[in-house]
Amino acid sequence: MGYFFFHSVTLDESKCVGCTNCIKRCPTEAIRVRSGKAVIMSERCIDCGECIRICPHHAKRAKHDHLSMLEKFTYKIALPAPSLYGQFNNLDDQDYVLSGLKKLGFDDVMEVSGAAELVSEATRRLMDAGTLQRPVISSACPAVVRLIRVRFPDLCDHVLPLLSPMETAARIAKQQAMQKTGLPKEQIGCFFITPCPAKVTDIRMPIGIEKSEVDGAIAISEIFPQLSSRMDKLTPKDLESLSNSGIIGVSWATSGGESSALLKEKYLAADGIENVIRVLEEIEDERIGELDFIELNACSGGCVGGVLCVENPYVAIARLQRLRKYLPVSQNHLEKNKTVPEEMNWGSGLEFSNVLTLSEDISRAMEMMMEIDKVEAELPGLDCGACGAPSCRAFAEDTVRGSCRKEDCVFILRKEIRRFADSLSNLDLDGGKRTNDDE
Repeated sequence: MGYFFFHSVTLDESKCVGCTNCIKRCPTEAIRVRSGKAVIMSERCIDCGECIRICPHHAKRAKHDHLSMLEKFTYKIALPAPSLYGQFNNLDDQDYVLSGLKKLGFDDVMEVSGAAELVSEATRRLMDAGTLQRPVISSACPAVVRLIRVRFPDLCDHVLPLLSPMETAARIAKQQAMQKTGLPKEQIGCFFITPCPAKVTDIRMPIGIEKSEVDGAIAISEIFPQLSSRMDKLTPKDLESLSNSGIIGVSWATSGGESSALLKEKYLAADGIENVIRVLEEIEDERIGELDFIELNACSGGCVGGVLCVENPYVAIARLQRLRKYLPVSQNHLEKNKTVPEEMNWGSGLEFSNVLTLSEDISRAMEMMMEIDKVEAELPGLDCGACGAPSCRAFAEDTVRGSCRKEDCVFILRKEIRRFADSLSNLDLDGGKRTNDDE
């Protein structure tokens, strides 16, 4: 079966010097260095942005949309991520940010933090109903969902089958805009102001639904300078009353915000891709028990740590703590005494993606596994990365797959050179001995 992959994370070969920083930090071992340049294996990449964060030469970058895309639509709606509020100093009212977005050319705004409050309430209802497999793993971070899909197949059934706040906000915004303007959906554009590349990919290749209602993703880092300028020029007359979210929604920007909104005690929140992997491994091994909910964020600190943000994540967290002092607990609620609206659910469950499988033929896969073990046994086990692979095990797999040769390992090459030199030396000695014998 063939797969089509869209990726927000891309490589600028002109800036890549072939160092090994990225290959060592990629959580799915999706990067190799070949012929002096990094190569991203599309089928393995989850667009977490870790390579963008770690690359000292800025050779990795994220594709995203630009403000010029607004011209394609008659009615434009901004969907600001909660993490956007943490980028501004001394912010005590979200309306400054939202009014500034309208000055940038948006006709309306829909806070994703408001939709997050609805998702939190929907999650509480599903968990109270007892229909979800415990522990429930949040589906809010698309990089984590894709990580589970390619590395942790046994945990797919634990992922919360609800749309993200971004997608929920887009659906609500379009319905309201259609009623307000009378325009068809095709002329209404929703644009997410994104902190990370994983959201860009989630819009182009969504999981759980066939098509996203979000029409574009604009990086916080791109929109920040222009938005700051518009906000500085706002007068009291320009300030509109647009904010409609509280502490629960804004808290989704930071690690632990989604979990605390469930009003339950048995939860775990982890952030940073390495910590996420450690937690998932322990869940898979059933070493974590008696937990109801697990919130995982690929970025340190939560969404405020996304590579498309402009502010230090811990500074952003401190700013959001200040902002929350002025907010009510929550301003968005589902209808009472009713089930979760059908439109908030995934259309299909999370399915394992076998991109890491050695072969579809089980017998051939077993043979390859034995070959990999054999090649790995010949390697030094240093995981130095000099061969262009992140570990000796990954290099052995690449060798068996035919994408490199054993001699690409500098230690094996050194042995071969020594063996060759010894052979030449022996030939020279034999030749000299024969000459003396002839005499």
